[in-house]
Amino acid sequence: MKMKKIKYAAAALIIGIGSMGFVMNETPATAKKMVEVETVVGTNIGDKAPDIIMKDLKGKDRSLSDLKGNLVLIDFWASWCGPCRRENPNVVRAYKKYQKAKFKSAKSFDIFSVSLDKDQGRWEKAVEQDQLSWNNHVSDLKGWDNAAAKKYGVHSIPMSFLIDENGIIVGKNLRGIQLHAAIDKHVEKL
Repeated sequence: MKMKKIKYAAAALIIGIGSMGFVMNETPATAKKMVEVETVVGTNIGDKAPDIIMKDLKGKDRSLSDLKGNLVLIDFWASWCGPCRRENPNVVRAYKKYQKAKFKSAKSFDIFSVSLDKDQGRWEKAVEQDQLSWNNHVSDLKGWDNAAAKKYGVHSIPMSFLIDENGIIVGKNLRGIQLHAAIDKHVEKL
């Protein structure tokens, strides 16, 4: 009787594991070999971040996927957004602090800023005033109709997504000390 219970438990475990995103061979001898199914593209923690391709301040296409290998903060903001402008000094501190850090797996830290502005002049002025010194500033100048904001389900700003060197979302809506704590998890400790 105990043998039947063990077989049923093993079968349930195999079925359960299979339904959690793993593919298994059917034979008991190879049941231990599991292959992970490809990661889902989405905006939840654990998902592969959707790519963003958009024009920068000079009209050149910038792509989020070009930053693969780096720990990247995707920062949705706008020049007209008071809370965004108040958070910008913290983002600048994080950029400066982690630019020279050594990471466990990532090559470096970068920021990919997506502006929900409609006026390029105001957007440029805010980047300069707030000393947002990184290179990846993009916008389609459509305000709340911004294609990337729609793709990421952004309904309020500031909004951020932290993605690892493989493009996997490892944090969301990080502000203040939470941003630094999330990045610290990826820093190589001495």
